[in-house]
Amino acid sequence: MAIPSLSSESERSPHRLPATTKSPATHHHHYRVDFPAWGKHPKSLYKRYLFLPNSKANLNMTGASRDVPKYDIVIVGAGPVGLMLSTCLARWGYKIKHIDNRPEPTKTGRADGIQPRSLDLLRNMGLKTHIMAHKPARVFEVAFWDPVSKGDGIARTGTWASCPSFIDARYPFTTLLHQGLIEQVFISDLTKNNVNIQRPWTISGFTSDVAQDPEYPVEVQLEHQDGGAQETVRAKYLFGGEGARSFIRNQLNIGIKHKDPIEHVWGVMDGVVRTDFPDIKMKCTIHSPHGSIMVIPRENNMVRLYIQIASSTDADWNPRKTATEADVQASAKRIFQPYHVEWDRVEWYSVYPIGQGIADRYTLDHRVFLGGDACHTHSPKAGQGMNTAFLDAQNLAWKIHLVEAGFAHRNLLATYETERKHVAEALLDFDNKYAKLFSQRPDAATEAQAASRNGQADAGDNDFIRAFKESCEFTSGYGVAYKSNALNWSPEHPAQSPLINPSGSKLRTGRLLINANVTRVVDANVVHLEQEVPMNGSFRIFVFAGKPSKTSRALSDFADGLQARNSFYATNQRSDIDMVSYHETHNPHSHFFTICTIFAATRSSIEIARDVPKLMARYRDHVYADDLWDRRVPEAKAAAHAKMGLDEEKGGVVVVRPDGYVGVVVGLAEGSGTVDALNEYFASFGAKQARLSAQL
Repeated sequence: MAIPSLSSESERSPHRLPATTKSPATHHHHYRVDFPAWGKHPKSLYKRYLFLPNSKANLNMTGASRDVPKYDIVIVGAGPVGLMLSTCLARWGYKIKHIDNRPEPTKTGRADGIQPRSLDLLRNMGLKTHIMAHKPARVFEVAFWDPVSKGDGIARTGTWASCPSFIDARYPFTTLLHQGLIEQVFISDLTKNNVNIQRPWTISGFTSDVAQDPEYPVEVQLEHQDGGAQETVRAKYLFGGEGARSFIRNQLNIGIKHKDPIEHVWGVMDGVVRTDFPDIKMKCTIHSPHGSIMVIPRENNMVRLYIQIASSTDADWNPRKTATEADVQASAKRIFQPYHVEWDRVEWYSVYPIGQGIADRYTLDHRVFLGGDACHTHSPKAGQGMNTAFLDAQNLAWKIHLVEAGFAHRNLLATYETERKHVAEALLDFDNKYAKLFSQRPDAATEAQAASRNGQADAGDNDFIRAFKESCEFTSGYGVAYKSNALNWSPEHPAQSPLINPSGSKLRTGRLLINANVTRVVDANVVHLEQEVPMNGSFRIFVFAGKPSKTSRALSDFADGLQARNSFYATNQRSDIDMVSYHETHNPHSHFFTICTIFAATRSSIEIARDVPKLMARYRDHVYADDLWDRRVPEAKAAAHAKMGLDEEKGGVVVVRPDGYVGVVVGLAEGSGTVDALNEYFASFGAKQARLSAQL
């Protein structure tokens, strides 16, 4: 079945699908837990349903027949994880009920660090410019201060790049900005898509029963914080992003497993200071005979100070131990000696305990999900909380989208927990080690200076500095690696095609696509290849086409294979394909794929009409010349091909998931082999493709 030519000028958003799109037929299960006996975990997820009553609402199991409002998803909590999830789904046309128990967005305090990988994501969503408009602080280096060898006081013992040069980052710095301003960027985007946060409302109960209502199985009871109003709604999904004290997690009887029994009480203070401390505009970790402190520069001349007040290792440990604002300031003054510090004003101050824990499960039935601090808690020192929350939400959003749009099997949702829980476990491993080292008193300072250029820890570094350096890839966000599964076909995957994972490839499935600069053919613009397709729910199919003279036949066969009646591509065409605008850039044929073609040739030598098959030429704005020099592969004639480890003559095909992570790498070959391999890949989780394969 050939893809028809596109000539209509009718305009339609390529990023949205109707909210009423039905999922493919699935087998539904339900389970029950009888309240209030929450001490026992459900023995099985089958033949039961979850019942969580609300004492103020009349909840009977005929709720499906009542005339209640229906939503695609109810999101509880308007912190980073809830806002990211809501923003993604709202852009794709889903009907959202989003509540938060606070009367207004964050006014002071909370998270403030955006790591390099998160900036990539925000740029891909078109939100980075709005973040940077607030002129956040940028941290390029971290300074380490330790006790001096003789006498009292501290001295700088080294510095280290926040994102060292061995990490190929577009934005090699940490951005620091008040969480309330970050939230407002998302809230403004939600408003454009007709989603408003309902405040101050909270959740008081919910049920999940697919046998009762297969389409909207989740019934949610909501109430105003003052108890004066209640509301019952139905939804396809419920998401708990309401923090470490998650009501939803507790009602699901999902436990928290603590990485380490050691707990800490921290004081955190945001304010404007006057000081002669030379590194006040840098991120600093300071160890002194009087205690430890972390310095975080902020926007508008502010600085954040983290001070450990108590630890469960202390002889007089008290988890409720607190300290006044004046106590913390006095402690900070002692730690900063021989430097002086005075406060012009204090913007925010808080004392809170921190434990390192991870939820046993992120979901029980793939209808009710948890994310962010509801799943994992850790210390604030490495600046990972908000960033991990962003990626939790992004991971879940596109998977819900593919299921609800009918593209993927519902069991794809199981990969949310397996992928994101693995990341959280790695985060807690790092945080546990980092927090212990931060709390220790190191030996007296040496004269050793960190050498950030070589990407290795100095022999003279103490354990804390060495741990920091070795963890930079992880803390920057680029170290996230998802294990092999239906989405990530590593060399160990039992796929049959010999074209899958060609030898020489430097790409690792489950890792981000390697950054590359290329020249866009239609307008000669130099662009970031990994940013060319926005976060719109589509798979990005990067066809590294090598030399046109060598791959002409293979490209033609590839295009023919895509048009075959049972191919993954043809079976997922848009229903309105004959009305798509000529100017549609990313999704002219399918909501689920964007094809990018990259030639190992100069721009001036490429003619789209001559060198690109007709189907692929429809993506004329996604045809590129790999003709730019790159310092990481200085001898390469086609740097993007070389960075990916793909043959500069023969090329290869890279499927990148909607979240930017590599799914599978396939050789570009003459004949049907390349598309056959991709058919096998998408059939492993794609609903339509799998059904067609079963019929053959």
